[in-house]
Amino acid sequence: MFHRLRRQNAKAETLAKTDQRRNKRPRGRSAAGKTPERKGAETRAKAFRPRPKHALPQEKAETATTRMPRRPRSGAAPRGEAPVILETAADANYALLDCGDGEKLERYGPYRIIRPEAQAIWAKRLPPAEWEKADAIFTGDTDEEGLGRWRFPDRPLGETWEMAFDTIAYFGRFTSFRHVGVFPEQAVHWRDMANRIRKADRQIRVLNLFGYTGVASLVAAEAGAHVTHVDASKKAITWARENQELAGLQDRPIRWICEDALKFVQREARRGNAYDIILLDPPAYGRGPAGEVWQLFENLPDMLDGCRDILSEQPVMLTLTAYAIRASFFAMHEIMRDVFTGWRHEGLVQSGELIIREEAGERALSTSLYSRWIAGGTQ
Repeated sequence: MFHRLRRQNAKAETLAKTDQRRNKRPRGRSAAGKTPERKGAETRAKAFRPRPKHALPQEKAETATTRMPRRPRSGAAPRGEAPVILETAADANYALLDCGDGEKLERYGPYRIIRPEAQAIWAKRLPPAEWEKADAIFTGDTDEEGLGRWRFPDRPLGETWEMAFDTIAYFGRFTSFRHVGVFPEQAVHWRDMANRIRKADRQIRVLNLFGYTGVASLVAAEAGAHVTHVDASKKAITWARENQELAGLQDRPIRWICEDALKFVQREARRGNAYDIILLDPPAYGRGPAGEVWQLFENLPDMLDGCRDILSEQPVMLTLTAYAIRASFFAMHEIMRDVFTGWRHEGLVQSGELIIREEAGERALSTSLYSRWIAGGTQ
């Protein structure tokens, strides 16, 4: 008993001495005794790596369900073209001014904006003085909503400002997840869609799934289509309605629907409703209004099957864009060809990447993957 108590007392004395040494250490210093340097603007790209486009706050993944094997479709597969690179160039409303070292410098309307860009692993080309002219910098260094994650070097800016896509006005907004309300690389899809709508000799019905702030829906409506816009976020729907009013398109036929996109498509199939053009811009991961879980690799095949089922008897096109996924565009290309194998309408599946060309014209930044089925096999 005596020896056991002596060992316990010796252990207690050792722990007490250790605590005293810890308390004497200077706080806020490194092991070398130097105060760590504060991270300045030049290291913000290294200090913060944002989640990719459309990504929601990371959550513990749901328990994966066993995926049912897809039944092979009989019949001929549609003709395919890949890779096809679709490019967006600078214009009066938007420009990619420079990119590199994990950042990009863009012009959105009147403002120069700096945001993180993980793919820009090369060196910047513009001198630092040009980057220092930025009106807004996304820092992502707080948990605040809205403007709290942005820094405005010269003067405070409002949360929203007016912008335009071609002649269609909409609101840009400094959001807490680094986006500003529009993805400029989609311009090539939107202009192509608008041209097809205008050339049609009939009323075109467009379904815009995961429609976000509604710029694509407004482009389609302005071109003369009847549009159904679906998004799971009430805030996004509100923003889209504000854009409709700003654009002066209140009289155009647009249905705004806040619902889980997959459920909506499956219900439209049961009801026998059909659309001539379908746009899909899904996130890698998301949740519907009632907590429905969307995971792109799990749910995309069923979504595309459903979309094929609700294409009309005079289909025009189905366009899929995918961001922030660990896959080649060939994955999108092959699932699209699989979905349209043996279908009653002939078409072409075209797949590749969307890129934005820097204003100087030499360098380009890849932003997303895409695949689209085009009726008749003509571009």
